[in-house]
Amino acid sequence: MVYQPASGARDLLPLDVEKKSWIEDRLQQVFHRWGYHRIITSTLERMDTLMAGEAIQRQMVIQVQGEDDELGLRPELTASIARTVVTRMANTTYPQRLYYNANVFRRTWESRHNRQQEFYQAGVELLGAGGLLANAEVLLLVADCLAALGLQQWHLILGEAGITRSLLSAFPANLQDKVRSAIAHLDRITIDTLPLSDKLRDRARIMLDLRGPSADVLQKVSSLDLDEEQREAVNNLKSLVELLESEKKLPLILDLSLIQTINYYTGIVFEVVNDTESQARVLGRGGRYDQLLGLYHPQGENIPGIGFGLNIEDIYQVLLSTQQLPQATPASNWLVVPETESANAPAFAYAQKLRDSTHLVRVEIDLGGRDADAIRQHARDRSIAQIAWIKADGSPKIESLR
Repeated sequence: MVYQPASGARDLLPLDVEKKSWIEDRLQQVFHRWGYHRIITSTLERMDTLMAGEAIQRQMVIQVQGEDDELGLRPELTASIARTVVTRMANTTYPQRLYYNANVFRRTWESRHNRQQEFYQAGVELLGAGGLLANAEVLLLVADCLAALGLQQWHLILGEAGITRSLLSAFPANLQDKVRSAIAHLDRITIDTLPLSDKLRDRARIMLDLRGPSADVLQKVSSLDLDEEQREAVNNLKSLVELLESEKKLPLILDLSLIQTINYYTGIVFEVVNDTESQARVLGRGGRYDQLLGLYHPQGENIPGIGFGLNIEDIYQVLLSTQQLPQATPASNWLVVPETESANAPAFAYAQKLRDSTHLVRVEIDLGGRDADAIRQHARDRSIAQIAWIKADGSPKIESLR
């Protein structure tokens, strides 16, 4: 019998891990430079935690049988972090800057055999801060992450869930979901066939076209019949766009038709999209969620939050063509060889001395069973730079293979 990974799962071999770590290490350095601290939450969550705020569809969660509770493997991290912060960090001071690097699990219903169900994400959550500066920090942090990875051809699609929902409120309640779905899928045919007045149909068509250069989109949305609250939201978005564009390092497309499938977003929403392939690849998503933490808070207190998650696999696929990722696993620096059985203990002692260097030094011990020529060939095959032949008295004979 040939044993295989479970359906939808996979194994990462050492070179795969080296490439994945290359990406994660660079992202972690950026997170640290911006003052973020790592948080690790449980892979298993109660289903009511995962479902709070309609964070994700139930059928997307891989459920696990628990003794007393319905449990599921986390399909994303924001809900888990929100739950952790309000229940385990009650006396914390805000803002809290947290980041994660973790696997997530999502059930897919596509017909393709062995469809992947385990994914890797890295991202941040900025909690306890609302407004212009917090929004700008998270979006500029995204740009810094992609710059650290050497990604050049990408853009950020920026929407505003609050504005989009508010604009939808003008439509009859029984048609709002259909209009929202049509806008989300850029479905003009549905807009043209829904039983709408001419004024509302024109409004829906304008909403379909609220995508492009920021100045054009802001002008179009301002031309709509807006109430005072809507005008304030548009002005706030305009201030954010002006601040981001002044930095000149964030290629921006404004899209007020952008509606995320996750429903807990209350303010800006965004996608990071790669431009190098004929079919756009979404590298990450995020947004503002000012009411999610209140669902978990014992007193129902709302704490503002904003964050994003980057898809490690998608970034990996884009970087493969750039030759930036490691092409081999790191070679060991030393092979330590006891020349006789009585040299075994001195060989281990010498290897430890090498490993105690202030810099990372990779040291292997030869485990016997080969003659000197075979040992040298093994070292060359593994690209090991030096051999230390250890005598019984512990004295080494150093042989360089380069």
